[in-house]
Amino acid sequence: MKLRRIIILAYLYVPYCLHKITGTGAFGRHQGENIDGPIQSDGNSLKSALIKHHVKQFHESSCSVASVVSVVNAIRDEQGDTPMPVSQMDILEKVRTANWKERMSKKGHNGKRGLPLPVFSEVVKSSLEAYGIAYKAFETIQAQKNSKQSEGIKKVLWKRLNDFEKKGDCLIIAHFDQGAYVPTMNIPHISPVGGFDTQNGDVTILDVDPLQEKPYKITFDTFYKGLSSNYHHFFRPFGFGSGGYVFIKLR
Repeated sequence: MKLRRIIILAYLYVPYCLHKITGTGAFGRHQGENIDGPIQSDGNSLKSALIKHHVKQFHESSCSVASVVSVVNAIRDEQGDTPMPVSQMDILEKVRTANWKERMSKKGHNGKRGLPLPVFSEVVKSSLEAYGIAYKAFETIQAQKNSKQSEGIKKVLWKRLNDFEKKGDCLIIAHFDQGAYVPTMNIPHISPVGGFDTQNGDVTILDVDPLQEKPYKITFDTFYKGLSSNYHHFFRPFGFGSGGYVFIKLR
C-alpha cells in the first residue's frame, strides 16, 4: 500500500515540476487569483450562508466531507433551520452511504480513499435526505472534453452559475483537477463554488484545502478545464474517471 502510494506521488510530481519550471498550467497565466477581503454576497442569503459555513478538510482525502458539511449547514441556515451546525465527524456518523466514514480512514475502504464523482453524488443526496433538506432538482454532470458535447454542458453550467449568483436558488459543488487551478499536483479534489462574476465569467472557488488559505477566482474556461480533466490513469482503479459537478436546485 505504501509502495503504491509512493509510486503514484512520484508520477504526479513529474508534471508538477515541469509546470513549475516552465511556468505553465496553474503556474502560468491561468493560475487562480486569491481573493483578499470578504466576498460580497449582495443580498444573496444562500451565498452568504455558504461563505459563513465554509470549513477546511480535516485530512488530505476528506475534501468531500468538508464540502458537503459546508453545503448542508448553509442550506439549513438559509432556510431558517438554525440548530448547532453539523460537524464533519457528525455527518460521517450519520451518513453511511458508500462506506463514507471508512473511505476517510487512513487505510480507506478496501484500499479506496476519497470519492469519485458518481459516489460523491450518492453521498451528497444521502446527506440532504439525512438532514431533511428538500430540493427541487438534483443532478450530477460529468464534464466532457469533446467540443461537441462540451458546448451544451458549458451553456447549462453558465446559466446555473448565473442563477446561483443572482437568484440564490441553487448550489454547485465542483469535482475537479486541483492542479488546473492552483500550483499543486494534478489530483482529484472537491469544493463548493462560492461566487460567479456574471459579467466576465470568473468563478470563485471556496477551496476546502487548508493549504489554500483564501478563496480564489478563475476564468470560466479554466473552471471547465478543471472539471473536464481526465484524471491520471493511476486513479482509475480507485474509480476516478473524470470530473464534473453536483447541482442542487432548492426552489
